[in-house]
Amino acid sequence: MARMQPGIAAGRLGAEALSENFSDLHPPLDAHEARVAADRCYFCHDAPCMVACPTSIDIPMFIRQIATGTPEAAARTIFDQNILGGMCARVCPTETLCEEVCVREVAEGKPVIIGQLQRYATDVLMAKATHPYTRAAATGKTVAVVGAGPAGLAAAHRLAMKGHDVALFDARQKGGGLNEFGIASYKSTNDFAQAELDWLLKIGGITPHYGKKLGAGLTLESLQAEYDAVFLSIGLAGVNALAVPGHDLDGVQDAVEFIATLRQTKDLSTLPIGRRVVVIGGGMTAIDAAVQAKLLGAEDVTLAYRRTREDMGASRYEQDLAASHGVNLLFNAAPRAITGSNKVEAIELDRTDAKLKPTGEVTTLAADQVFCAIGQTLLGAPEGLEIERRKIVTDTRGRTSLAGVWAGGDCALGGEDLTVTAVAEGRDAAEDIHRALS
Repeated sequence: MARMQPGIAAGRLGAEALSENFSDLHPPLDAHEARVAADRCYFCHDAPCMVACPTSIDIPMFIRQIATGTPEAAARTIFDQNILGGMCARVCPTETLCEEVCVREVAEGKPVIIGQLQRYATDVLMAKATHPYTRAAATGKTVAVVGAGPAGLAAAHRLAMKGHDVALFDARQKGGGLNEFGIASYKSTNDFAQAELDWLLKIGGITPHYGKKLGAGLTLESLQAEYDAVFLSIGLAGVNALAVPGHDLDGVQDAVEFIATLRQTKDLSTLPIGRRVVVIGGGMTAIDAAVQAKLLGAEDVTLAYRRTREDMGASRYEQDLAASHGVNLLFNAAPRAITGSNKVEAIELDRTDAKLKPTGEVTTLAADQVFCAIGQTLLGAPEGLEIERRKIVTDTRGRTSLAGVWAGGDCALGGEDLTVTAVAEGRDAAEDIHRALS
């Protein structure tokens, strides 16, 4: 069998193989499959799945509505709490949230497939020509939402529904944030993030302004002067640097940038990928980068994490997903140095103990591409905001240390860095903004 082309190269796989590799991770349910799956639900009183949902969706209610053949009503139940319920159904780690505490899971080891049922219901309603929500009477108030990711979109929709006029700013040339640029392609296919954005904007009263970055011609002071309230959902644009020798060699790349480029590449056969790839990190970004490197045709992919399997930010389900795609998972392995002459040729990894101290054992892996997924950080926070652990400090309502300024999503301190959590924070901040403006 012929060996793969060495180094970083495009076109490792043909169009047919790439299309299959990046197809839907979980194909959608049809109406019959959805009703059969819904019939497994016990419709619990004080349902643990509802408690586990960061957006508090009435899960037993929407599943009962599916079971009775009214998926549009089920979707309304979902969207009332989570206007991005379609995307969350695709990317939410249900295995560690609602499905983990499902009574069926506890008793039988097989939960009700809540995420797939949520996708079925939301897809049905989103296919309708009209938006399911209408705006309240105009309040005459205006709100600036900075960041068109999950938190910003949830806040903008809720504020528009309350009758406020929303100016939606984003540094990129299109909205969607993490949903558009940061999620594995096989989890969100067919340009769903943009379709969901277009659908959400049908509420009216939201005016997008793309290519507008806070700190580059757009200041918090000017927004405060022009608008009645400001909501910051600027995400974490900075990435932590890999501070080891060789970090600047050709072939070392930020995993976030890799995923964003992949998401925006129409012809994946043009996207270069290494033959031997090493991903540094233990969160969802690391998993997504590793799996997609394998799907692009990398021969050997290793994910190296400095702590134990149990310490990984990515769930066991995601770890197993990576392993099922042929990704090698290496634990207690911290990068020591990246070596090569101008370009990556190998990476040295220290074996670590329970305190992350090197044990003296060193593993060397041949590599021609290294992706770094070791965390992100807040960039360019406006003056006057209280910052802690490189995030914006807010109270339980999303209020910051500046009057008239709220924040939510990944840029705000507290909570998990999940799409569903960001949606909840955006929604709740919008409700508080509405109360303040009223």
